[in-house]
This record gives sequence, structure tokens and C-alpha cells, in this order.
Amino acid sequence: MTTPVSRHEGIPCAQDDDPQETREWLDALASTLAACGPERARYLLKRLEEYAGEHGINRDAQAFSAYRNTLSLEQQGTYPGDLLLEERITGLLRWNALAMVVRANHAYGELGGHIASYASAAEIFEVGFQHFFRGDGDTGQRNADLVFFQPHSAPGVYARAFLEGRLSEEQLANYRQEINGPGLCSYPHPWLMPDFWQFPTGSMGIGPISAVYQARFMRYLQHRELLQTEGRHVWGVFGDGEMDEPESIAGLSLAAREQLDNLTFIVNCNLQRLDGPVRGNGQIIQELEALFAGAGWNVIKVLWGSEWDALFARDTDNVLLKRLAATPDGEYQTLGAHDGAYNLEHFFQKDPHVRRLVEHMSVEEINGLKRGGHDLRKLHAAFAAAKACKGRPTVILAKTKKGYGIGAAGESRMTAHQAKKLDVAALLAFRDRFHLPLSDQDVEQLRFYRPPEDSAEMRYLRARRQALGGPLPARKSAAPQIPVPALALSGGFALKAEGKEMSTTMAAVRLLTAWLKAPELGPRVVPIVADEARTFGMASLFRQIGIYSPHGQLYEPEDSGSILSYRESRNGQLLEEGITEAGALSSWVAAATSYSVHGVPMLPVYIYYSMFGFQRVGDLIWAAADQRSRGILLGATAGRTTLGGEGLQHQDGSSLVMAAMVPNCRAWDPCFAGELAVILDHAARRLLEQQCDEFHYVAVMNENYPQPSLDDSLHADVLRGLYRYSRSCTEASRIRLRLVGSGAILREVLAASELLANDWGIHTEVFSATSFSELAREAREIERDNRLHTGEPRRSHLQDQLGGRQPIIAASDYVRAWPQLIGQYLEAPYTTLGTDGFGRSDNRANLRQFFEVDQHSIALAGLKSLVDHDGLDAGILSEAIRRYRPDPSRSAPWDR
Repeated sequence: MTTPVSRHEGIPCAQDDDPQETREWLDALASTLAACGPERARYLLKRLEEYAGEHGINRDAQAFSAYRNTLSLEQQGTYPGDLLLEERITGLLRWNALAMVVRANHAYGELGGHIASYASAAEIFEVGFQHFFRGDGDTGQRNADLVFFQPHSAPGVYARAFLEGRLSEEQLANYRQEINGPGLCSYPHPWLMPDFWQFPTGSMGIGPISAVYQARFMRYLQHRELLQTEGRHVWGVFGDGEMDEPESIAGLSLAAREQLDNLTFIVNCNLQRLDGPVRGNGQIIQELEALFAGAGWNVIKVLWGSEWDALFARDTDNVLLKRLAATPDGEYQTLGAHDGAYNLEHFFQKDPHVRRLVEHMSVEEINGLKRGGHDLRKLHAAFAAAKACKGRPTVILAKTKKGYGIGAAGESRMTAHQAKKLDVAALLAFRDRFHLPLSDQDVEQLRFYRPPEDSAEMRYLRARRQALGGPLPARKSAAPQIPVPALALSGGFALKAEGKEMSTTMAAVRLLTAWLKAPELGPRVVPIVADEARTFGMASLFRQIGIYSPHGQLYEPEDSGSILSYRESRNGQLLEEGITEAGALSSWVAAATSYSVHGVPMLPVYIYYSMFGFQRVGDLIWAAADQRSRGILLGATAGRTTLGGEGLQHQDGSSLVMAAMVPNCRAWDPCFAGELAVILDHAARRLLEQQCDEFHYVAVMNENYPQPSLDDSLHADVLRGLYRYSRSCTEASRIRLRLVGSGAILREVLAASELLANDWGIHTEVFSATSFSELAREAREIERDNRLHTGEPRRSHLQDQLGGRQPIIAASDYVRAWPQLIGQYLEAPYTTLGTDGFGRSDNRANLRQFFEVDQHSIALAGLKSLVDHDGLDAGILSEAIRRYRPDPSRSAPWDR
């Protein structure tokens, strides 16, 4: 007997070979919807989807919904504000933002600025400011929402602050002019406007990932019972083009996995990047819906304004919906750049079924069909639904026009992002479009406009912000001081090491463990690791403080019988982020800014493979500096030659140079545990007791070697960056050469000192350079001070330690640019040795010989300098070359 074959088998999904059956299914769903409501209908669809999944027939199902608003007209509700007043206020803000940019560029064409981005996002911001973005209120507590502003829309935020009386007309007139007066910075920069901006978002992608981890850190604080954050919300307004950045989407799964319903993204989908369409041949909104929905987010689309509601109600056969779904973004951009007559001819009249839907409409009515992102009512409904959604984060995809309102000068045009100047005709047209109370002369002279204090607009503006708790954005830095335990208690093991063997990584973890046990400091420490906590010797912390998870531990770990077993906990303290350096650094930033964002100072300590720090997430670190982060970064397995075997992509020889380029980063390269303890204690006190807006990067190594004790008298010099470690003879007059070492290579320098003394009778002084960048920082400041002031010149610590003409050799496990930071401030001949070039896989001894930072290479460099500058017989250098056997025919390490 032959098995019958289904008549539907092999039929393409677009083909319907049984319309009657299809109609029966649709009628059944319509009946359920009418009788039982949307919840029941959704339940049935979910069961059908599950059934289809079990039988493998929905693998290619679309991950996005129809090209229409997610919320129906019935779900929209009544608008709670005064629409006419809010539209008037929005128009005024648009004008002041535009005038600010255009005035600056009429005066100085080089300043730049952006009109089109805020023009597209003004309604998005105003719905937030008027109804959702909560301020701190009058409680003295940090209760405000966290808002990440689309950076190119900064002029609009300034314009609102001007109406609120927070910024002056003089400040607006000095937009992007910060040097010689009270100007305003280009984008949100807390470093430059420390009482205004809270989060830097100017570098694309930084805002989205930061928003995710700030929302997550609020939950961390609450679950650890350090702060009540219930009710506070994180809002992020970002661009659709920005979603291409890896950082923009790096935290999406974390947000869904940890059910961060205190987080909402609003993606301003104006369909355009800086040069053209985001997805000219596709639809970025549908793509983003699939991305966010697939990650587990609640997706709300706001595509069409209220003027479209009647059309959709009449579109019973979905012919309009199909036409909209088939239109690529490149065509939407073209339609957006033209008027109603063009849209009627090139969109609505192309399909006879669609043409019948609009045959009653005039060209002016077609022209008045707005996109949803410019409709306050549609946006409010979306914002409210986002706040009401529980158990997962929400993204609102709001469709807008780039340059909305500026007409032919830039609305939906390829050049919209570059629009910085408008002629008088365009300005007058802008005034008329938004019914602004400006005379022709006001427009021509680009005068800012603030309504009278007793006007309806100003009364409404103040009342709405007062109801929401006060102005935003606003940054506060006041926070309680947290005492750090005495160094002798936490770091005594390192200061009195007496030759015990350990790595500086182990010393750092041991000091961290002591901090965690301190009554006041302990709860404020936030240990963070991307992965490989066991590699760094941190496994004991799993049981001691637990790994944070909002779900606790829903399983019994494989190693549950071990004292080092993996333990997740709802009130866990350790943030173990998995293999995401960008995510771990974002967690560090959230903790490092907690003193400002929450009024709760924390001490985040992020430990990671040093190669995967500044080199990998340097942009995030720069943003951390901008927002005045306070914390400690530990670059573990640091240096080019200390991580044997791993090779080119793991061996770090550059992070200290990168750290030195960040103005408020203090970079350190200690060799010994005692030095490290002094540095970390100093860092903690600077951050928590003195409350300095800086952070500390400390390189630590995985190499075990004997650790000497450190005398108390040397602590101050350790923190200034340099101290004398030893001499090879007791008589200072017999010293002919000075050797400087940092990090792991200090031990090679000490061995070279012995070679020079024992083999050639040349006596040396050895100095430990704990920070070339701190030495250079002070020397640079003193050099400038002496240049600008007459009288007795000041001397730097570097001059006190290394003054005079005796030759100096400096060697480190980093590129030579690291020790060369101090070169210009020295009088003596100065030779640097470093690990320029690519890393190699081998053992430490061979690596140091290869990069010529081993004891023999250091000794040869010293002899050569003495031949050149101190009259040493060249025959001694020749004999040393023969004895130490370097290969002069081999190319330099950086050429191999």
C-alpha cells in the first residue's frame, strides 16, 4: 500500500493551494481574538509555534513582525499631557538647537555640529523629558533614572537646559568653543561638564553596552543590599546606524538572560548613517527586531504616526501593509526627501489597491502623514508599555526622518548629517513649519528664544520636570569616604617578604583578599574577571564571596565537594563575566562610577590578561576616563617575556604606553610584592579617602621569584616612580654607570650589575622604576613651571635620582617607548632596551635573550655607553661580545 503524500508538501510558503482551509484558520483566530482577546490569541499562536518547532517545520520562520506599529490604537490609551503645549515646546527646542549649531558655523566654519540627528529625535527626547525621565527629587538620595543620550543630539539637550535656566545664552553662543569662555562641549563629556553630563556616548557603541551593564549593576547593588534601586530605570537613545558597532549588541543576551526589565533602548531609526542609508537594500527596523527578539528582548515598533490610523483601519486586505513591507529603506529615504505629490505618485499610486485607499486624500494630507517617531502619542504609548513590561528589557524601534523639519536643506537627504548651515530662506521655512514666535529679523540673526517666565510653555515645562524629580541630565560627585585598612595589616606579608617566593599576581590577589575581609572596605570591593579566575589564583573567592548571579545557583556544580568549588549566589560579590573583555570593562566602569551615579562609592578591581586590556578595549577605557571613573585595573601576566609559551597574541609589550596616554590614568610596573602593596594601598586611598577622579593601571606578572622586604623609608619614592635599589660598591665615587629596571626585567638588571662588577670591575647603581609615566608627568609639569616662572628653578624627583652625566641604561619588558618617556628630562647619555616587535612562544630565558633585555644584553649596552661617553677601552666591549656570544648578524627583534 502506497503512503499518501500530503497535497501541501513541497509547496512554497508564498503559494496557497487551499484558500478555503487558510480562510478557516484565519476565521478561527479572528473569532478567538474577538471573543477572548489578544492574550488568548497569543497563547494559541505560541502553542502552534511550539508544535511546529517540535516537528521541525518552523526553522525558517520570520523573526520579525509585520511592518506596522506594535501597539494598536486601542492599546495606545489617552495621552496624559497637553499635546499642543508640548508640540510648541518641541518646536522651540528645535529652533534653539538649530540656531546654536548654525551660529557657531557662521562664525567659525571649522567647528562642526549636527542639526539633523536632534531634528529626527526631538519628539523621542521630549516624551522622555516630559513624562518618563526621573530626576533625583529633593530627598538627597540618588533616585534619578540613568539616561544615555544620542551624542549627535547634544544641541537639543542644551536647548532644553537653556529653557530650564540651567544654561545661559552666552553658553549656547559658545557651543563647541570651550577654551576662552563658558562654552559647551561637542558631545556628552562628564570630564568637561562635570555637573551636567553623566555618561559619555560620543564614541558609537559605548552607550549601548554601558547602559546594559549599568542596569545590571543596579541589580547587583540591590541584591547585595547596598542600595535600593527598585523603580529606577535606564534609558538609552541610540541611532540605528550605531547598532552596527559590536559593542552595541555585545550586552543584549546578558540583559535578557538576567531579566533586566529596568532597561529600555530607544533606537532612533531615521534609516540613515553619516553618508547614506543604513540598509539601503533592506529594512533596518525589521533586522533590528529580529536581532533583539532573538536575544530575548521585548520589541515595540513605532513606525507610523496617528495620521496613518484611518488608512490601516480601511486596509482590511493588508494591501498597504504589504506595500510598506516590500519597500526598502533606500526608497523610504527618497520618499522622505520629497513632498506629498511625489509620494502620491511614486508610492501610493503604483498599486491600484493602495491607490483606492488614499483616493479621498489631498496632496497636503499625504504630505502630513508622519512617521511614528515624530508622534508624541505613539511614542508615549511605547514608553509606557516599556515601563510596564516585566521580566525582560525592551527596545523601542522608532521610525523617524533624519533632519525632520529642515526641508530641502537636509530632510532625509544623503547630506543631512553634514548639514551645519542654512540660508535665510530655509530658516524662515523652518520657523513657519513649526509656528515659532520669531520675527524675520530674529530668524536672520539666529536669536535664541526663551518664552516669558509666566508663559504657559514655561509653567508647563517646570511643572513636568518638578513632577519627575528635577532636571536631567545632572551629575553629582558627592559621596561618603570609605576608610582603607592600614597597609601593615593588609600588605604586611609583602612589605616583610624576606625572600619568600611568589608572583606579583599572587601578591595582588592576597592583598585583595585582605581588603575583602575589612569591615568597612570589604563590602565595597568589586572583584571582576572576564574569565580564568583560576589562572589568577582567585578560585578561593568562589566560596568566600560567591559569584554574582541574579538567579542564584540552580544546579549542583561538578566540583561541589571541593573547597574551591564554583558557587553562584544572588548576593555574590565577584563578577565573573565570561569571555567578554568589553563586558567586564563595562561592569568595572559601572562600579567605578557608582560614587556619582548612586552616591555609593565602590572599589572595582578588574584583573585580566594584560594584552586584552588597553589594546582590546581602549575606547571603553577612554570613555571610563571621560566619566571620571575611580577604580583599579590589574594587567596580569604582563610583559612581553613573562608569559612563556603563549606567543604573539598573548604577550603584552605595549599596555603601559597606552595607559600613559590617558590623562587621569596612573600606570605602574612594579617588580616586587612590596612595591605592589605600596602602590595598591596608595591607589585605594586616592580613590576612596581622597576621592580623586583617576584610576590606576598596575601590571602584575605570573613569574614566581624571591621577594625582598621593602623598607618604610622607600615608600614615598616608590610612589614617585623611582628609587635606588642597590649599589655594587659602597663608595659613591666609584659608580660609573647607572642601571634602571622596571617590572620583571629589574631582576635581569640586577644580574647585569653583578656581571659588570664581577667580570669587568665596573660598579653600578641599580634603580627600580615603578612608573616611567609618573616620573615623566612630574618632570613635564616642573619643566613647564620653570619655563614660565623666573627665580629659583624647581627640581623633579627624576633629577634628584638620576641627575648628572653618568650614563644610564634603562630596560623593561615593554617597548622602548615606555622607558623613553623620561629621556628628554635627563642630562646623561640614556640608552633604552625593550621588547619591540611581535611576541614568540618559548621559555622566559630564551624570550629575554631574543628581545635583548636579558642580563648579558643589558651589560653590553652599559659597556657600549661607557665606551662612547666615559673613555672605556673598546677592547673590553669586544671581549664582552665574544664572551656573552650575541649574534650580531641576526636582525633586530622588531624586524623578525
